[in-house]
Amino acid sequence: MKKTVSCLPFLLLLLSACSLITRQKEETYDFPRILESDTLRILTLNTSTSYFMYRDQPMGVHYDMIREFCRQYHLVPEIIVAPGTASLMRMLQEGVGDVIAYHMPVTREGRDSVIYCGMQQINHQVLVQRAMRGDTLVNDVTGLIGKRVTVVNGSRYHQRLLHLNEELGGGILIETAGSDTLVTEDLIRMVSRGEIGYTVADDDLARLNRTYFRNLYTDLPISFDQRSSWVVRRDTPVLADSLNSWFDSKTEEPVFLRIMKRYFEETKGYLEEDRISYSALIGPGVISPFDPFFRREGKRLDIDWRLLAALSFEESSFRTEDRSWSGAVGLMGLMPATAASLGVTGDRIYDPEHNIRAGAEYLKQLLSLFSSVKDPDERVKMALAAYNGGIGHISDARALAEKYAADKNVWEGNVEQYVQLKHLEQYYADPVCRNGYFRGDETINYVREVTGRWKLYRERVKE
Repeated sequence: MKKTVSCLPFLLLLLSACSLITRQKEETYDFPRILESDTLRILTLNTSTSYFMYRDQPMGVHYDMIREFCRQYHLVPEIIVAPGTASLMRMLQEGVGDVIAYHMPVTREGRDSVIYCGMQQINHQVLVQRAMRGDTLVNDVTGLIGKRVTVVNGSRYHQRLLHLNEELGGGILIETAGSDTLVTEDLIRMVSRGEIGYTVADDDLARLNRTYFRNLYTDLPISFDQRSSWVVRRDTPVLADSLNSWFDSKTEEPVFLRIMKRYFEETKGYLEEDRISYSALIGPGVISPFDPFFRREGKRLDIDWRLLAALSFEESSFRTEDRSWSGAVGLMGLMPATAASLGVTGDRIYDPEHNIRAGAEYLKQLLSLFSSVKDPDERVKMALAAYNGGIGHISDARALAEKYAADKNVWEGNVEQYVQLKHLEQYYADPVCRNGYFRGDETINYVREVTGRWKLYRERVKE
């Protein structure tokens, strides 16, 4: 009798293989499934060039770019802040996020495990030096011989400077600063103020800081070019292609150029010698052409109208069409989202009457928010700080002050100190903080300028 060979094991094996292939395809979380979910999970870091909160609004070059990509595909950007660069790659591979929107260095080893795509940059390190009358510029790296250059101890800038010194045969006076109390942006500020002669930074960081400190010269490269890019997993090639296609089509369009101009060209800070005198009045007892509006809103909300005028001057120098780099608009420097929450939308945000009304109401809300601060002068300072920097960062600074035994109800030397310290990771990553990195210089200057101007207005203009 002839034996028959059963096909059942083979069929079972075939069905199992087909099932595995189908399951693998279903589990591949590439762009089509991301579109179905309506959300793109974005891994990034809290830095001045990638992602940060300002005036309670998310900002940053990389954030703005990925947000525009999401808008095109009607996706919600979900920001996931990683604790460090090394964590970005790990979190991406573990599926915590879909894309790293941060300038990750392009390496040969990396190409085996990820796809470099999206926003790509070529960066290098530059010498940061002051360029004011009487300053002599270093225009060649050989000019650094005999010069003192300060960098953060153990940083990649420190390493590059050591190598450059070897290449030149020695002679650069390398000074290091403690990495736990200072970051490169602190050193750039010190160069601007003339407190140190030189430091080193990445080109994009240096260009960003030139918009705060316009007396800097940052055009001397001291390293080779280094490519950097956004990153996705190797199993998401459709997402990579979509990001590449979007950037290829946008690099010469207004949306891209506007973002680059916002962070790398538009002025964000000022030099003391550039300040307009805030003691000037346009006439006897007259601060501005808009005094009737300031007076009316001050009376309605029980706020000294001269405080509203002082705030308005700091925001716009009384220019009705003014728009800051952050998007704050009009006489009172209102963020469009804030204005909309107060009923001012569209072109009305530029109308002096509507803008002043909304700005005054927002300041009143902030004064009420800090009602637990019993001293009225201190309450005004907290409200002004929140008006400029955002409620979240001032709340964080007050929480830090309380944690470290300072007075959370006093601005100078207390909350102000922690506003300044929030640019250091050990503080902005503290568990009591919820709003991450913050560059506090502008807010500290803002409170000082507005309160100083308010004092002069009270002395010179009757209530």
